[in-house]
Amino acid sequence: MRGGTSQAVIEIVGALRSQGVDAEIATTNDNGKDLLDVPLCNLTDQLAEYGNIPIRFFPRFSPNINAIREFAFSRSLTIWLWQHIAEYDLVHVHAIFSYASTLSMAIARIRQVPYINMPHGLLCKWSLQQSKFRKQIYLNVIERSNLLRSQSLHFTTQQEQEEFNLLHLNIPNFILTHGVQIPTLIPDAQAQLRELLQIPTHFPILLFMSRIHPKKGLEYLIESLGKLKEYNFALVIAGSGESDYVSQIQDLLVTQGISDRTHLVGFVKGEAKNLYLQGADLFTLTSHSENFGIAAIESLAAGTPVLITDGVAIAPMVREKAIGYVTKLEINEIVVTLEDFLQNFHQKLHNRSRCQQIIAENYSWQSISAQLAKIYQTLVNEFIAIV
Repeated sequence: MRGGTSQAVIEIVGALRSQGVDAEIATTNDNGKDLLDVPLCNLTDQLAEYGNIPIRFFPRFSPNINAIREFAFSRSLTIWLWQHIAEYDLVHVHAIFSYASTLSMAIARIRQVPYINMPHGLLCKWSLQQSKFRKQIYLNVIERSNLLRSQSLHFTTQQEQEEFNLLHLNIPNFILTHGVQIPTLIPDAQAQLRELLQIPTHFPILLFMSRIHPKKGLEYLIESLGKLKEYNFALVIAGSGESDYVSQIQDLLVTQGISDRTHLVGFVKGEAKNLYLQGADLFTLTSHSENFGIAAIESLAAGTPVLITDGVAIAPMVREKAIGYVTKLEINEIVVTLEDFLQNFHQKLHNRSRCQQIIAENYSWQSISAQLAKIYQTLVNEFIAIV
């Protein structure tokens, strides 16, 4: 699936089904420049199973023109939604500025089916500044009407809600955080990861695990570590991205003189992902903006403290609970924070079980999905009363 949003949707649906909600997913086989190798639906197919989650995959139009391909147009998804959307009590649309999400809201409006939208940070200030002119046109001409007619918007943090309020759109909304899976502990994960990557025991392992994209601020982390070469550390970069940008990152590692202690391991998932999260000593995400910060929460659920910037929306919680470091997105600030960690690595070890306990108490899918199911029912009842 394509990135954190896709994984979040799968986990939400799985958690809702455990609450007795008959939830399923309709999407395309879009995977960026590529296509997912999945069973495709025609208009009469039954649901496919993808990781025990019922999903309908429809073929995406795939021309060589990047802008059109990225929009993920799908004729069969259009027809299926038009024919079947009225069979559902509520549609939960994820993201905006793409064909599937825009289309779903538009058809739900016409068919008079209640729907909500979860923007996943796309209405936040940083995101709206990217391709600004195109997004302004799209938002004002197409998406504004879709959003205004929604039953509600679903935000995951107060920071995301506050940035949305800057748009002055009078739309009902609620805040409900993401949930997270609490992983099964891997015995001696730190020793296993050190053995796998041949990292000495006296080198703390710093992990970056996310999409390799300019938004994630990886350059800030690398340049900061370049100023701390006198300290022992190993940097692990787990993720994938556009080849040109990945090449820039590789060049920067050489320029900053830390390529020899950096491990580029690519995209990881499953048990390998758990091993990296549990085996690291510090998770790092020096991002420009994150409406939530799923990877950081996953790290904390694995017991690993985090270093994040204040653009990551869970920063207030991390600061309040003292389960990591929060810094500004400035080289000097990041250097000072990293130096504090590296200087006190052996004397100031974080309580990994406490990290897990805090996340389990506040972000378990069981609690989150139960709350979301109640919100669904309330919104459906309100819609019926109006209609």
